[in-house]
Amino acid sequence: MTHSKDKGVDRRKFLLTAAAATSGLAAPALAQTTGAGQVERDLTEVVRRNISSFRSLEWQPYFSNLRNGAILVDIDSRALHMWTESGEYKLYPSSVPMSEDLTRRGRTKVVRKVEGPTWSPTPAMKRRNPEWPDFVGAGPDNPLGTHALYLQWTYYRIHGTHDTRKIGRRSSNGCIGLYNEHIAEVFGKAKVGTQVLLI
Repeated sequence: MTHSKDKGVDRRKFLLTAAAATSGLAAPALAQTTGAGQVERDLTEVVRRNISSFRSLEWQPYFSNLRNGAILVDIDSRALHMWTESGEYKLYPSSVPMSEDLTRRGRTKVVRKVEGPTWSPTPAMKRRNPEWPDFVGAGPDNPLGTHALYLQWTYYRIHGTHDTRKIGRRSSNGCIGLYNEHIAEVFGKAKVGTQVLLI
């Protein structure tokens, strides 16, 4: 007879194996530099941590109501939780800022929705990366992917990405990134005025 603790270990091993197989990570990846001088841990550790903390949440501890819907971004678990005004709930894996100094936490809201966004680096990004272009139009080279939700905070967005390797990692300059198919869902349900909390 198998103890429930053993079943939990077997399930975790299965999830890790499945995650590695479906994302082409059959062998452990070497540590990679994130671009801000930090080194991301072996990717198998990241996958393990994300699976163990990637769990559904209730909205009540974080929001007083669901007027206009609500988005909660958990930086540590690299997950975006979304509730519509009617209470429908979805959970999405996300990319998060590369370092703590690029991370902003607190309450804000969606102030603009753009399908096919254009992108320009912030002044701070341009200082760090002077070789970057001043403007990138909508399309496959755009770092904001197919859709973007602009937040009250200047330069901060929830957006898609064409570079799917970034999801689940510390890989952004401050924004929250989603797979393009996921940001399209979130974009469709979000409203101007949707409340957003980053923790």
